[in-house]
Amino acid sequence: MPLPPAPTKRAALLSPDALDAPAHTSAKAPRRGGRAADDAQGDGPRALELFDERGRPSAGGRPTAPEAMQQIETKPRPAPKPEPTPQPVARAERVPAAPTAPSPAPAARPRAERGAHEAARPRRTKSSGPAKLFVLDTNVLLHDPMCLFRFEEHDIFLPMIVLEELDGHKKGTTEVARNGRQTSRTLDALAGAKDADIGQGLKLDTTGHREAGGKLFFQTAPLDYTLPTSLPQGKADNQILGVVQALRDLYAKDRPGIPKQEVVLVSKDINMRVKARALGLATDDYQNDKTLEDGDLLYAGSYALPADFWTRQSKTVESWQSGSSTFYRISGPIVPNLYINQFVYFEAPGEPSMYARITEIRDKTAVLKTLKDYSSGKNAVWGVSTKNREQNFAMNVLMDPEIDFVTLTGTAGTGKTLMALASGLTQVLDDRRYTEIIMTRATVSVGEDIGFLPGTEEEKMGPWMGALDDNLEFLAKGDGGGAGEWGRAATNELIRSRIKIKSMNFMRGRTFLNKYVIIDEAQNLTPKQMKTLITRAGPGTKIICMGNLAQIDTPYLTEGSSGLTFAVDKFKGWPHSGHITLARGERSRLADFASEVL
Repeated sequence: MPLPPAPTKRAALLSPDALDAPAHTSAKAPRRGGRAADDAQGDGPRALELFDERGRPSAGGRPTAPEAMQQIETKPRPAPKPEPTPQPVARAERVPAAPTAPSPAPAARPRAERGAHEAARPRRTKSSGPAKLFVLDTNVLLHDPMCLFRFEEHDIFLPMIVLEELDGHKKGTTEVARNGRQTSRTLDALAGAKDADIGQGLKLDTTGHREAGGKLFFQTAPLDYTLPTSLPQGKADNQILGVVQALRDLYAKDRPGIPKQEVVLVSKDINMRVKARALGLATDDYQNDKTLEDGDLLYAGSYALPADFWTRQSKTVESWQSGSSTFYRISGPIVPNLYINQFVYFEAPGEPSMYARITEIRDKTAVLKTLKDYSSGKNAVWGVSTKNREQNFAMNVLMDPEIDFVTLTGTAGTGKTLMALASGLTQVLDDRRYTEIIMTRATVSVGEDIGFLPGTEEEKMGPWMGALDDNLEFLAKGDGGGAGEWGRAATNELIRSRIKIKSMNFMRGRTFLNKYVIIDEAQNLTPKQMKTLITRAGPGTKIICMGNLAQIDTPYLTEGSSGLTFAVDKFKGWPHSGHITLARGERSRLADFASEVL
């Protein structure tokens, strides 16, 4: 059915004062964060489930250190039968108190971090199986010094060689050295807690981390194991493998006072995990630093309305006009799938298309606001007109003064940098909304490093800002159609006087006031670096993060653990943020084809 500009019959149901009133953002803005009741009833589709639902053992309890060490001898011998001790009931799986504190998965690996909207979902089925025993490799502690508190009710075992390696990495000013020192301080705090007993295991919740319900055990006696002769016995990795093998044999079956327990090696070293699997040992990667298991699950920022949308909504839709925008209030099972500032579009053969943004979600209704069309020449931004649907979505959030944080993802040539610069120049030079543009990026080389660069901070950053120079060259020319007098008359020097190039190395402690900040190549940032940059924003500042998740050059970062993925997932649904994944390249037919086939 054709879409009317404003169904006045339905609008007549509203009060006269409401006809011209714009829709305001709901006070309950992060809609997905407060739908516990709806999710409990199972109404509508649920948010994406990111947990690994592998099976657990059906029964058992947690052993204590003295009971375990009674079976640990350099030579096998019959052990005296200990008095049976009461075993604690396996703890129920906990839900983290804060959505930003990720917690491990019930299977052998920590669970992926959840979006803010999932924190309010009802608690999952309580665990009835025994807690696992995770043996941590040194690289896990050096990667995340807080990893000791990410395993929920499960126990942690640290071999003595891990402490030796940790001691060897604590000197220096690198990130690894800082993490090593932080881990050592954490272990000291756990050992120094009141009533702490290393022999019985250190309770991980004694330092305030209530989400950690297990215990920390240290290797306090030699272990008897036999590794293949092809593995050098003196190498630290092989000693850790031997400890895992001895523990696996010790907990392979139920014994008096020592129930059966699964032993899992957690390591960031791929070769270490391969060797462990070759020896028949259970192993897994440390998954807690991954926001998503699969990059395809990342929030796209847009939602396609079904083909029968207007047919099903014709009796319940309300619409009204305010200025140049049309508002629609809809309801039904589609609402639980929507986020604040998410874009929706309706395209069907023979029917008018509609492009809108979610401005309000309240109860079981959502308000859509039609978008400004930046594809026409009269609405061009600094001479730039959008060429596809996703670019128009992106330009709407870039030009909206109520949006403080924008994330843009997409393949090479989709126009991320060009649109961010064009909207920034318009709002700095024409609208005077911001005082200047600050541009930075992660300085990660694609190939070999060429060494130190001479000059000042901006001169050192010059070789990294080739994308800025290319886009400024295009914007300074203008197309003669929509740039206006300002765009045609502005010189390249005037434009550059309002653009400052800064290095990320000196961002700590800064505060940006009324600035338009562009963070390019954000896919190469870690979540910690992303947090450092975003928290620099002061009053009146807008931050734009751009990147291509298919071109990550930082070692040890993946699509799931990138800081850009982290920011997109955590900010979705916030009333002052927007995200869009640009789908189609507009650079050239050669670049588009290369992005698809290479």
